[in-house]
Amino acid sequence: MGSKFDVWAGSERLQTLAKHFRSDTPSQLANSPKKAAVLVCIFEGDGGDLRVILTKRSSNLSTHSGEVALPGGKADEGDADDVETALREAREEIGLDPSLVNVVTVLDPFFTKNGLPVVPVIGVLSDKKAFTPALNAAEVEAIFDAPLEMFLKDENRKAEEKEWKGHKYLLHYFDFEAESNKFVIWALTAGILIETASLVYQRPPAFLEQRPKFWSGCADKQTAMP
Repeated sequence: MGSKFDVWAGSERLQTLAKHFRSDTPSQLANSPKKAAVLVCIFEGDGGDLRVILTKRSSNLSTHSGEVALPGGKADEGDADDVETALREAREEIGLDPSLVNVVTVLDPFFTKNGLPVVPVIGVLSDKKAFTPALNAAEVEAIFDAPLEMFLKDENRKAEEKEWKGHKYLLHYFDFEAESNKFVIWALTAGILIETASLVYQRPPAFLEQRPKFWSGCADKQTAMP
């Protein structure tokens, strides 16, 4: 895979995108025996737009069954770092060869209500045609891709106000249709994609975000387009 944070080969658009990400090695979560990592895998679509790979979890799973998610999961004891966790899980879930992915940065972790840190690993798939999905039916029911910029727009989005320990926040839902299948992208997955899109396109979302307090480092973040 080469250096984890090298500018990847591919189109000029993807090479330019790398400049939006930091190139320093991210710190690992110390003293955290339980954590997870997800792969935010970006590629350039046929129309020139940037797209992200998503999955629909198997309906037979005991937790979050049937929900839309990013490829990823909990760290194994043998994983060297968050990058290895995300790439390993993506390979196990959808058959994505790690050698096809150039990782450019790792974002600060998001925390679930139960305190589990989930680390977003941002990677780029330079050659989409080289990737032939092989779904692990026990974990993944479907794979699809969506335009990354969608997560900055107010279209096909709704929000529900929630409260946690006296702190109000908004839970965002994005409706998306692919190949006659309807998907709802929401909660932590939506939050990670909003942050990624904001970094890539260098602008905040066109809606009030108001993140939950339990997410890392953004307790009272409220952003909107002017």
